[in-house]
Amino acid sequence: MTYKYTSTKEYIDAFPCAYRQWRSDSHCNLIHGYSFSMKFYFGTNELDVRNWAADYGGLKELKKILESQFDHTLIVAQDDPQMETFKLLQDKNMAKIVVLPKLGCEGLADMLYKYVNGVYIPELWGPGEAARLWCYRVEVRETQSNMAFREGHRGDGENLFE
Repeated sequence: MTYKYTSTKEYIDAFPCAYRQWRSDSHCNLIHGYSFSMKFYFGTNELDVRNWAADYGGLKELKKILESQFDHTLIVAQDDPQMETFKLLQDKNMAKIVVLPKLGCEGLADMLYKYVNGVYIPELWGPGEAARLWCYRVEVRETQSNMAFREGHRGDGENLFE
């Protein structure tokens, strides 16, 4: 499905954080850092009363949420076998730990796609906006050369809460 109008919001190198892919067979299983970039694509077939697809000013709360998760944090997979060690770092005020179910650009893009469509738009912007607008693509970029995205449409009928 394509939308008549698309509006994007991009945060470039905005979220410096560290994480590791503990399941990786390469050096990615070591703690390493990135300054993540993220881009959100909002689609609609009907503009709002201001003739906008999405209200950029209304995304200030989203940026705060992203900063709380990804700005100067150590992101840890919920099944990381070294979880207790990471918790010790946090207990000693050496790291701000954020535990997430999936790591990697693909997992983060999926999580953000579901959050923006399932929670952010309906709860912060209201049911009218949730019926009119859909964030159909979320890109997460580690570096200039490494990016993954999650894409979908309201009509896909997927469960955003699983």
